[in-house]
Amino acid sequence: MTEFSGSTQTWSLVAFSIAVTITLLLCVLTGPGSDDLDDFYTGYRSLSPVRNGLAIAGDYISAATVLTIGGVIALCGYDGLVLAVSTLLSLLLLMFLLAEPLRNTGRFTMADALARRMPGRAVRITACVVTIAALVPMMLVQLASTGQLLAFILGFSDPSMKTGCIGAVGALMITYAAIGGMKGTALIQILKMVVLLGSGAVVSVLILRTFDWNLGTLFNTAARRSGAGPDFLHGGLQFAGGPHPEIDMVSTQFAIVLGGACLPHVTMRMFTASSARQVRRSMSWAVSSVALFVLVATVIAIGATALVGREGITAADPRGHTAYLLGSRAAFGMDISRAETLIFTTVTAAIFLTLLASVAGMTLACANSLAHDVFASRAKGLSPVRETALARVCALLVGGPVVLLAALIQHRSLQPLATMSFCVGASALAPALVYSLFWRRFTRAGLLSTLIGGSLAVLLLMPGTSLVSGSPTAAFPEADFNWFPFTTTGLVSIPFGFACGWLGTMLSGRRRAERARSRYEAIESLILAGPRQRGR
Repeated sequence: MTEFSGSTQTWSLVAFSIAVTITLLLCVLTGPGSDDLDDFYTGYRSLSPVRNGLAIAGDYISAATVLTIGGVIALCGYDGLVLAVSTLLSLLLLMFLLAEPLRNTGRFTMADALARRMPGRAVRITACVVTIAALVPMMLVQLASTGQLLAFILGFSDPSMKTGCIGAVGALMITYAAIGGMKGTALIQILKMVVLLGSGAVVSVLILRTFDWNLGTLFNTAARRSGAGPDFLHGGLQFAGGPHPEIDMVSTQFAIVLGGACLPHVTMRMFTASSARQVRRSMSWAVSSVALFVLVATVIAIGATALVGREGITAADPRGHTAYLLGSRAAFGMDISRAETLIFTTVTAAIFLTLLASVAGMTLACANSLAHDVFASRAKGLSPVRETALARVCALLVGGPVVLLAALIQHRSLQPLATMSFCVGASALAPALVYSLFWRRFTRAGLLSTLIGGSLAVLLLMPGTSLVSGSPTAAFPEADFNWFPFTTTGLVSIPFGFACGWLGTMLSGRRRAERARSRYEAIESLILAGPRQRGR
């Protein structure tokens, strides 16, 4: 059940080629001109709420999300369900707390929203550095997973072939970001979500039909074949080997809920809405799409455990990252018809599109921040033509080193990098945004303190976790410098990030605090209600 037939591999290769052709055409045909910043950075805010919502959901659901959530649900049951629900809660947090204020105060990048209250190059450069620190680890995860995933689907094992896949996908991600801009990458995200949700829904129906539409039978069968028995349906499996499993679970959920909502490639989509009403409607569609994905991923992953069993899943990948594909394949049985082969090929194409779209969106966010917040802010009066060209060059400056690093680390565990991205988002970006948008007294010193302090806390604590060393599935299994008692840094780094912002503000002095309060009061109506001419 873990091996794919030759016809499936052939059709998957054809589907990948078609996906690349279509996405490249989308970028070329809808890409921005060379002289319009609004077109490149926001696509003229021309996307309808439905399309913008699908694009937000597409940026939010990365390949790592699909593979990781599927693996944790398949191997850990209840804990995986909690993880999936946490991803949805993160988007709800963005919808109800940050989406409208971000859209009202920002223009092109997250630093625009932060600099609305605290203008200056120091704020923009620091925000750019933290943006790159939050997204580059996740980009490495996406690209390094490419070789392993395509090898699994297409049936090759040559290391040079895997490296070649990483290079090819990396070249595509740079091309999408440089040519397509915001609108081009949005259309790729929309295509990805349609294919991912459509194929997943069909597979979910097939799995439920296999168990006579009885969820109880599906879950009980999965528990029996999980190797954990009844514990599969109760909490505690994911961190059972750690010293403090309950606290570790809480720490992880905080990092996901706060971090996922504040990652820059997701928040940049808020700037593509033309009004506050549009951003609310876009977020409603995004939340609905992610909720549907959570249901689909749960059924497919649980179905993988019930149909394939834990041994079959871990034989393909010890961390269960192929559970989504195995569950999809198992839904058709051993002998599948041409129609079923076509449906499964669509599933593999959806995963491939997810890889392409995810890294393209993250590359664009880093390139936009580097061009707009660092270079353009220094060169006063930079023309739109030059800034657009600069953003395209920055896509190459960001993407090139990432591709090389991904090729070097592809054989190690990538979980520490994905965790670090969420932790930086939760520990540095979340407190910076919350304080900037809602705390009247917040000062520039507080903003810089929370961005720098939260990021440093994650970078210093993460090497001490069991994800990096001290366990067979760690990035460095042969070493043991594990001293931090939790898998993620969230329980320590998130309060530390908020504390840095508070302490930096308190130490700024009363005069600076009063100036900060006055500045906030001057733009408070903008933050809460938006510009009148665009908010009506």
